[in-house]
Amino acid sequence: MDENRLNILNESNRMLSKLQLLSVFFEDELIYKIYLRTQVIHKLFETNPELDINKLELFHLQFTASLVDLLRKIKKNNEANVSLVFDEIDLTREMIDKMDDNQLSEQSFKIDQQRQALKINLSLRKLYQVLSDNSADYPFSKNINAFSLRYAPDFFFNISPELYSELIQYNYNDTYHNTYATIQRKLMGILNKHEFRTEFYCGLKASNLVLEVYKLLDEDRHFLFSPANNLFIFCDVDKLDGIDRTNNLSRKERLMHELQDKTNKLQSDVVAMKAHMPAEIKSLLAENYKKLNDINFLQNISEIDVQANILKSMLNTDII
Repeated sequence: MDENRLNILNESNRMLSKLQLLSVFFEDELIYKIYLRTQVIHKLFETNPELDINKLELFHLQFTASLVDLLRKIKKNNEANVSLVFDEIDLTREMIDKMDDNQLSEQSFKIDQQRQALKINLSLRKLYQVLSDNSADYPFSKNINAFSLRYAPDFFFNISPELYSELIQYNYNDTYHNTYATIQRKLMGILNKHEFRTEFYCGLKASNLVLEVYKLLDEDRHFLFSPANNLFIFCDVDKLDGIDRTNNLSRKERLMHELQDKTNKLQSDVVAMKAHMPAEIKSLLAENYKKLNDINFLQNISEIDVQANILKSMLNTDII
């Protein structure tokens, strides 16, 4: 085999390797078919020494090299776009991790609800005793206001100032009161009857003003606790019907879920972005494959020139 023929065949194999790698990258059936057809053309010259080997070189120079350059440009652009998406994913994950380190979780909120209800029950029992004995003792459990201070920003439901004012309305003459607390007489009687067994129902906030709503365990009755003035009065929960209490996730936790959903979507989009091919180029590739498949290569090399010119013009467009 003369040196010129050997060099052209070696260069042809290198061009085939480049096209094969690109077909694997894009995972596109059409590109793979073009690669296979180009292999057939290479094999035709490799196994038929009587053919003019220079025509194989011309074919690669006119067609395969232009196609490889075009696909490489698309690959580079796609990889740049994917890189930006991965950067966004990384930044979003960092944000989620930072929020996760600082956030109050739904689980901790549920646990502290139970602790707060126990504190309220013990405080009400003590308040009953203090009022009965006309004692000056402080009735409330330690840090009874810490719960609302900690959880109100993220877990209490927003209400209007008007509704807040409506909920805390009461007749002072219908209450027991001392220096430390005010409680409706009828509410105290019902609480005593049910042995001060209640559970946390929900938290409400109107700007910086908060209310804690509790439910009697053995009766479908509710009352509220106002930490601002240690007030205990009945609460008509029908007035809270307009409040969405189905989602107890904190604002940070909801945002974390939204960010995680966004990250998952971006990750699923990466696969499609990596192998994205503009419709105009897909159409051109289909036409190229048809030409390669239908023409008599040796007699119609000029048709390859036409396709090569189209490929080269694609390299200078902004559709990629």
